[in-house]
Amino acid sequence: MKTFRLQLRFLVPLVIILAATAYLALPVMDKLTLRWFARDLDMRGALVANALSDSLTDALQEPRGRRLQALFERALQDERLVAIGWCSVDGKVLRHTQRFPDSLTCEEAREVAAGKDAELHIEGGPVHVSFHTITGEAGPAGNLVLMHDLSFIERRSQQTRKYMIILFAILGASIALVTVVVAQLSWRGWVSGARALLRGEGLVRPMVPAAPELAPLAADLRQRLRDLEDEYRRAQRPEDVWGPERLQALLRTQLRGDEVIVVSNREPYTHEVNDGELVVRRPASGLVTAVEPVMRACSGTWIAHGSGSGDRKAVDRHDRVALPPGQQDYLLRRIWLTPEQEQGYYYGFANEGLWPLCHVAHVRPVFREGDWEHYRAVNQLFADAVVAEARSEDPVVLVQDYHFALLPAMVRRRLPRATILTFWHIPWPNPESFGICPWRSEILEGMLGSTILGFHTRFHCKNFIETVDRYLEARIEHEHSTISFGGEQTLVEAYPISIEWPSPEAAREWPSPGQCRAEVFERLGIPHAHRVAVGVDRFDYTKGILERLNAVERMLEKYPEWRDRITFVQVAAPSRSALEEYRSFRERIERATERINARFGRPEAPVIRLLAQHHEHEEVNKLYRAADVCLVTSLHDGMNLVCKEFVAARDDERGVLILSRFAGAAREMPEALIVNPYHVEETADALQQALTMPPAEQRERMASLRSTVHEFNVYRWAGRMLTDAARLRLRQRVSERVQRHHAVD
Repeated sequence: MKTFRLQLRFLVPLVIILAATAYLALPVMDKLTLRWFARDLDMRGALVANALSDSLTDALQEPRGRRLQALFERALQDERLVAIGWCSVDGKVLRHTQRFPDSLTCEEAREVAAGKDAELHIEGGPVHVSFHTITGEAGPAGNLVLMHDLSFIERRSQQTRKYMIILFAILGASIALVTVVVAQLSWRGWVSGARALLRGEGLVRPMVPAAPELAPLAADLRQRLRDLEDEYRRAQRPEDVWGPERLQALLRTQLRGDEVIVVSNREPYTHEVNDGELVVRRPASGLVTAVEPVMRACSGTWIAHGSGSGDRKAVDRHDRVALPPGQQDYLLRRIWLTPEQEQGYYYGFANEGLWPLCHVAHVRPVFREGDWEHYRAVNQLFADAVVAEARSEDPVVLVQDYHFALLPAMVRRRLPRATILTFWHIPWPNPESFGICPWRSEILEGMLGSTILGFHTRFHCKNFIETVDRYLEARIEHEHSTISFGGEQTLVEAYPISIEWPSPEAAREWPSPGQCRAEVFERLGIPHAHRVAVGVDRFDYTKGILERLNAVERMLEKYPEWRDRITFVQVAAPSRSALEEYRSFRERIERATERINARFGRPEAPVIRLLAQHHEHEEVNKLYRAADVCLVTSLHDGMNLVCKEFVAARDDERGVLILSRFAGAAREMPEALIVNPYHVEETADALQQALTMPPAEQRERMASLRSTVHEFNVYRWAGRMLTDAARLRLRQRVSERVQRHHAVD
């Protein structure tokens, strides 16, 4: 009875304190949330007003106001804008959209925006009013009234209140339960526990053995809190997911009317002549996988080298063709190269020089003067094409990869107002390694012609900044990741690239994993009871294919129970076969395959199935869905999108991903089995772990991986770069406007 009274003396004040805290905290959270969103909406309104200012002053010249009304209607496509009004200098409402209140005067709108009046309600709920003065060449042209929807704030506040109440309830119940248990302990156990807490034990380290009952309770409490946090994140996540619609909305609002041009060596589609017919194919390329969905959303122009046997037959007289086939979302402008140019620029300098230089994969780079001359000439050829395709003085140019290190500066000289975003798809080495290149200064100067220079990881950004610091006289601001060189400033930022997440409609058309498995097994002649592991790569020495095969061989040696129970399917698309290093690498892979099959396979059921030909995306997707394990064992990779494609294909939340720690994707996907591909034993053990992993653990890991890839998709990658570009373009235009005003004064 005495113990019970002691418990009540503690529990009653605790409940009162928790209830009072929750009662006082909720209104404060509501006020803070409203204040934060109001500030964000004011900033959003200022950005919209600045973006529309030039168009508004032009539209006012038209006496009937049709252009002004049309401009308002286009702006209202922003989901948060509900109404727009235009006030003259003398305070009269001249034009407004349909939902703008008829009774609202310009003076009242100004007072509401300044916070002197109560919040405004219109049909559908409360709105936030912002009031912006628009200035033309001759002075103030009028005032723009923007009304933003506030209903979403109430929804988020309700969610916040709900989760806070749940949190306080769980805390109160958990603390009460712990208190009851502790009160039942002996006095010696209580004193021992107190001493343990004074020594820094308890929640940090397990309690002393005298009070073992608290350990499971503390673990359960932490697990409940983690579950609550995960549930809250899942509830908020749908509003943050990027897709083509959100990217298009960004282009309409922050880059309205701006032209987007992509430059890459590899084209998104090739036209081949097959038995006299023109066949369209999509090449195996991580770059194409990432950039092509963005171009479909941007409706711009893609400039690339025309390498297909039927490419010339497919283009018009301006060397252009609309793509994708049957949809025509964007234009492809093809550039033609001579065999000598292709050999020197692509096979020579780019792939015998820069590629091994940037990939620490134990292949020596080769630099020839003739290759450098071709590289510089082809970069100039593509830069001339950018200038020819540009319809304005300030296009947005997306330069892709190491084939065009000189192009940004070349375009900058011809189009000084252009916004140039260069993305380097491969790793950037440390300064000592890059110093091997004889033309290191020219390459760095060419890349610093970019407005924004993107890499996959912060580590690669750091390497590039240190390289510039070593070899050029430039001003570097480490705090802001900017480099000032030649009067221009370059932002160096990390933008982890990704893939296009399959739409629900496309995923519904996929055959089931069981159907895919049956089809793959029948096509390849795999025994019915076998487990299947896959690897999908180009024939490239940086992808770790040979190390992968050695790991499979070691796994069969170490775990003989898997002999005659597993098949490893390696898809290896031919790549750069004109280079001796790539031809000899393919021969080594073929010899290793023959050796392993001779040791552990049978003629009718080889262990290794080497598919050395190009596979269409649908075929690869079926292979992903049929597999038990996917191995990505890159020796050095900027990102590697195969692992993300595998995760996106597994809507059944089954399958295991084995991922190299030397791929950029390893930083985003820790739920995979991370391995060192050089350590054959470790990779073999990981394959054994993957094959024996329980279904529940597979689902847990795969669900988390899918959530990451879904959220951080290719549209988010492009959206972050284009948002930064829009911010810098706005800053540039404001600066130019200020300079014009100073010049006039």
